[in-house]
Amino acid sequence: MIQFYAPNIIENPILPESDSQHCVRVLRMKEGDIIDIIDGKGYRYTCRIIDAHPKRAHVEIIDRISTPLTWSNNIIIAVAPTKHIDRMEWMVEKLTEIGVNQIIPLLCQHSERKEIKVERLEKIAVSAMKQSLKATLPTISPITSFKEVIQKINTEQKYIAYCDTSIPRKLLSDEYIAHKDTIILIGPEGDFSIEEIQLALSNNYKPISLGNNRLRTETAAIVACDTCHIINQINH
Repeated sequence: MIQFYAPNIIENPILPESDSQHCVRVLRMKEGDIIDIIDGKGYRYTCRIIDAHPKRAHVEIIDRISTPLTWSNNIIIAVAPTKHIDRMEWMVEKLTEIGVNQIIPLLCQHSERKEIKVERLEKIAVSAMKQSLKATLPTISPITSFKEVIQKINTEQKYIAYCDTSIPRKLLSDEYIAHKDTIILIGPEGDFSIEEIQLALSNNYKPISLGNNRLRTETAAIVACDTCHIINQINH
């Protein structure tokens, strides 16, 4: 199945230029052909092309169906951006494919990257959403300070993953309770500072490990997210 993306399809039933080009020039679709369009808000539309313009293909909506996410709880991954942006982009792609509700780039004391382009990461998330046959686009927040995330984000379950062995941790797989709203903090390559860990713990974050292997930031984020999904599926 090929999915096209038009976030404002109800108000403006025209494919964006990139999707129009793919539809008309690459796939050679024409007037009368039926296509599937998602809005990133949880709906898939069956549409008929009425004007196969290569820059603004106009469609007619035939049907709309709700396409809910396959998991019931809210999963937030707050992660320090990697020094090399291609690793961050890869992480966003994979988290979207696995399934995440929100990605918060986290500004920490040891952060190697302090700026990101949200628009670029959103484009990657859109592509991954379409490829993985989802209809809901995860929220990608602007880069946010560690302290602000601690103060403003409140979920049923709150975890901080770190490498420092001087502060006891438990495995996420042992601590995570299925189907509860969850935020997991993943630090930079230099790990969270002691002050950040203590601040999180004082705000009811549970200290966790992702296993015996030492993981890169982007790998840790993916492992954490997938652990939640595996436990959700086991406890369906």
